Amino acid sequence: MLGNIGRCRRIDIHTCIDARTEHSVGARRVFLCCLAALIGPYLPGCRSTPARHTAQGSDEISRVNSESQCLRSDRDVTGTFSIVAVDPNTGVCGAAVASKYPAVGKVVPYVRANVGAFCTQHWHNPDWGEFALDLLAKGRLPEQVLAELLRNDAQRDKRQLAIIDMSGRAANRNPAKADSSGIWWGAVSGRYYACQGNTLVGREVVFEMAKAYEQTEGSLADRLMAALAAGDRAGGDHRGRLAAGIRLAKRGVDGCWLELYVDKSDDAVTDLAKKYAQLEHRAKGP
Repeated sequence: MLGNIGRCRRIDIHTCIDARTEHSVGARRVFLCCLAALIGPYLPGCRSTPARHTAQGSDEISRVNSESQCLRSDRDVTGTFSIVAVDPNTGVCGAAVASKYPAVGKVVPYVRANVGAFCTQHWHNPDWGEFALDLLAKGRLPEQVLAELLRNDAQRDKRQLAIIDMSGRAANRNPAKADSSGIWWGAVSGRYYACQGNTLVGREVVFEMAKAYEQTEGSLADRLMAALAAGDRAGGDHRGRLAAGIRLAKRGVDGCWLELYVDKSDDAVTDLAKKYAQLEHRAKGP
């Protein structure tokens, strides 16, 4: 069990505490997973090279789906809005996200240089992040990646997914049976980007994001931040403004080129924008 750290890295800490005080076989298994995750922590989302898997194709994704469904709880529902985008000319890809969900920037967006960007939200599955980018790196089209992830997924109608490759080909999947808190969910895509969200105040959130991304001049990071701010001004997540984050990867740079987070705040997007404004980084436009 302790060798399977990758399988355990996203168990909720409250689940760990609950498991420690129970005596069932299932509870002990969860607690051992927690222990493994503490012994060998690592943060996915900005890996430079494909992850190694012990199984291939549909067998591997079936394993991931089975384990994540066994361990999930209501805390794993990430009502959120996000954007994925690429700039084929500069070799930069990125994603930005905001939500009432704590530390959302560390569990929803995934980016990889020379590959693209991916977001998993609503009933999110962080185990899909690196695997989706692995499939994209192997030459799968975005639509094929989503199809493979969802094929044997018992919760497929609860997922909201977005993926884009370095050519700018994007694909979205919206939930067919979002939770009652959803109110409005949907997506819009354009040239080299895709915006998506759930638990939103209305359709204006993603449309304002798209408008801001298209009309903003500057770098990819500038445009991602503009889109996130526009979605927030349009009302964003109707439940609140707790957390936000942005991740970028660039051709020739290992891992994340830029990552910036606000994990807990009363006004997360505004706080993220302030951090970004104060930042000295080559990802920013002139």
